[in-house]
Amino acid sequence: MKKQFQIAALLLFVISAGFASCKKDDDGTPPDNTPAGTGSLRVNVVPMFGDSLMELNTEAYVTTNNDTITFSRYKFYISNVVLTDDGGNTYSVPESYFLIDASNTASQTITLNDVPSEHYTSMSFLIGVDSTRNVSGAQTGALDPANGMFWTWSSGYIMAKMEGTSPQSSEQFHAVTYHIGGFSGANSGLRTVTIPLTTSANVSSTVSPLVTLKSDAREWFESPGTLSITTDAYTMMPGPLSVMIADNYSNMFTLVSVQN
Repeated sequence: MKKQFQIAALLLFVISAGFASCKKDDDGTPPDNTPAGTGSLRVNVVPMFGDSLMELNTEAYVTTNNDTITFSRYKFYISNVVLTDDGGNTYSVPESYFLIDASNTASQTITLNDVPSEHYTSMSFLIGVDSTRNVSGAQTGALDPANGMFWTWSSGYIMAKMEGTSPQSSEQFHAVTYHIGGFSGANSGLRTVTIPLTTSANVSSTVSPLVTLKSDAREWFESPGTLSITTDAYTMMPGPLSVMIADNYSNMFTLVSVQN
């Protein structure tokens, strides 16, 4: 009996030790679905007007104010990209400056490299170029003044540019010209946008998610202020009109899809 008791006690000890060992391993070993390393995240920005793809120099679009416009240029900066994961941690993408151009399809897909492997649930970015880069002198790449997004007569980048023609415009040749700039003070054209990702973008060394965003030019004319081409078809300097347009275009981005 004593021997049977000793055997039972020994078995209980072995089982308990094994359970404790397994528990320790579980606590110390990351779950299989925990991301590791880095990967890339692609962002496709689709220029549109309402529910229609933007066609430069051909299609005529009708604004909320019933003005008609045919676009010849539609360009804007996206910069200072920040990704937030499902744990609330943020990652600021270094040197993230991109110029989206409706006339250049290649510019509409940007790739963020060396992104920590995580499940990202939102992204934010600046429409425009931050104040530091506005006063950093001649630059290259997306920030090269040769891209036509820098005011040579005054230090500073054009954050967003829209040009076209409209029968409602009283400008010469019925031109419509909106160049929105200003990087500080009350007349700043900088706006921060946050896009919740309804499906997480699961970045890993083997998966490069594609986030597709709609950039709706119609929002330039809608709210919070109604932009009338009849009365305001031109601005090329910071001021109350450019601030109103910047407030409007801060609403132009919506999520279309996330593909993992």
